[in-house]
Amino acid sequence: MEKVTPFLMFQDGNAEEAMNFYTSLIEDSEITGIVRYGANEAGDEGTVMQATFSLKGQEFMCIDSNIKHQFTFTPSFSIYITCSTNEEIKHLYEKLIEGGQALMPIGDYGFSKKFGWLNDRFGVSWQLTLLS
Repeated sequence: MEKVTPFLMFQDGNAEEAMNFYTSLIEDSEITGIVRYGANEAGDEGTVMQATFSLKGQEFMCIDSNIKHQFTFTPSFSIYITCSTNEEIKHLYEKLIEGGQALMPIGDYGFSKKFGWLNDRFGVSWQLTLLS
């Protein structure tokens, strides 16, 4: 086995928008590759056939699904970020929650003095904690 990579499937043609959003919020992050559907291919022309991006060194893959499924993202799988400062956790939470939904607002839950859990506007779940 060479590696394990989280894989995100977007159903509304917004994989590239999500990648751009995530890499703009998280320092040391970048889109590393995009292959798009062309004319007369299985997906909508210009949407993401397959892409890779990294967030703080963690590589992800994603696609725009050309098939509508009966499922989407679930909070039972989330991206977990350990933040270094109060400002960082506050900034990330405020940006990620725009158009999304709070699952656990930022607070002291005993296991972390500052923790928040949310679904972003794309339906991806994020857990943010402050480094103790």
